[in-house]
Amino acid sequence: MLARVWSASLVGIDAVKVGVEVDIAGGLPGIIVVGLPSQEVQESKERVRAALKNAGYAFPMRKIVVNLTPADLRKEGPSFDLPISVGVLAASEQVKTDLLDDYLFLGEVSLDGSLRPVAGVLAIAAAAKRLGISGLVVPADNAREAAVVRGLSVFGFKHLSDVANFLCAPEQYVPTQVNGLEELEQAQLSGPDLKDVKGQAHARRALEIAAAGGHNLVFVGPPGSGKTMLARRLPGILPPLTFDEALEVTQIHSVAGLLKNKGSLVATRPFRSPHHSASGPSLVGGGSFPRPGEISLSHRGVLFLDELTEFKRDVLEFLRQPLEDGYVSISRTRQSVTFPAQFTLVASANPCPCGYFADTVQPCTCTPRAREQYWARLSGPLMDRIDLQVAVNRLKPEEITQQPKGEESASVRDRVQVARAHASTRFKDTTLRCNAEMQSRHLRQWCQLDDPTRNLLEAAIRKLGLSVRASDRILKVARTIADLTGDENLQTHHVAEAVQYRTIDRMQ
Repeated sequence: MLARVWSASLVGIDAVKVGVEVDIAGGLPGIIVVGLPSQEVQESKERVRAALKNAGYAFPMRKIVVNLTPADLRKEGPSFDLPISVGVLAASEQVKTDLLDDYLFLGEVSLDGSLRPVAGVLAIAAAAKRLGISGLVVPADNAREAAVVRGLSVFGFKHLSDVANFLCAPEQYVPTQVNGLEELEQAQLSGPDLKDVKGQAHARRALEIAAAGGHNLVFVGPPGSGKTMLARRLPGILPPLTFDEALEVTQIHSVAGLLKNKGSLVATRPFRSPHHSASGPSLVGGGSFPRPGEISLSHRGVLFLDELTEFKRDVLEFLRQPLEDGYVSISRTRQSVTFPAQFTLVASANPCPCGYFADTVQPCTCTPRAREQYWARLSGPLMDRIDLQVAVNRLKPEEITQQPKGEESASVRDRVQVARAHASTRFKDTTLRCNAEMQSRHLRQWCQLDDPTRNLLEAAIRKLGLSVRASDRILKVARTIADLTGDENLQTHHVAEAVQYRTIDRMQ
């Protein structure tokens, strides 16, 4: 008696189809699992045995061999509980086998037979659609997540007995329906509003430019000047996610196990803020079987590093390649995976160890040597990759007490969307999404300079000692400033404003 059930295993944020073959033959009673299973899969033997017995099904008291194919692919996680259970039921002729070739089965099984949600269901659903699979059978808490993939029949069940009844009488069940586009349209942009920020017109302008062009940004200023408050308001002025972007973000969060019981789509842009004690692998991802890190979880959103200079220097160096390439490649002995990492980096830092260098009220107590060592924690190559370096000064007493109401995030977001529309028109024949993604060849095409503007840029490069990368990023920022004002060509004042956002270069 042999039965084969289809399931899937995660490799990075993709999935590979896995066959679960169950053979029941004569011999001493027991279950043997082969096919490079992890410890979690090995433990499924006892869960399956107890679940079938407590769900009211007969467990064959014979030798049961479970083979997971392909045999050279490592299988991990509890998602194989359900396909193994279904395989045992099918091999012992307790359910019909007509649908086993057309569906993928995923789910963790509790000892009482109830089904628990698992990670990575959306990635597996997308892979199933590519492979021509008709549908998925998953725990009820994962059904809406998988149903986001159009053209796939998804059935969610709460108990093992419901799965068995479905296999015997599938016509009695209706697949889960989810309209991802409607969910995106109905998603409310929640979060802190820019109108709560008092003063700081220069920093607000930099925040708008960062949102319009996808530029990396760092705020430098004394404690309590509003650096963190400004940074946390960046997601509120970014354009809403498109459906394709939402699918990308949701797939990454699904693989990381952050979607269990949380609906179908991630409808708002991610905002991740790791503590400064974070390790390098926690930022870029890793593990024996790699999982996405903070920079991949902030894909299409914002990665906020508060107190940037408190991060270990070697940890910050992990960011250099992802900031340039937009993805992370993690190589291990058994496999190599790639995670997308197109995010906007926002950071905040004090100007010196005591925090009051160049402050108008509090005197700085740091020596020049202490300030030099403080900024040495940030390497030149990393700072080259940050387009906007903005000084955030202490508020004046009248700005604090009068509490003037600032411009709302919605108004700023409208201007950002208009600027992004200009960029989209310009990039219609390319794969670029925003100005920050432009390469040198694009700068030559869309950032041409007249003689006065070129002379200004050359003077800035000479005085600040800018690298080629830093000068290119000045042009990208100038291109965004021109988009915000609706100008087709770069002008001198666009480049002049962009140069003003190199605060740290001017400090050093």
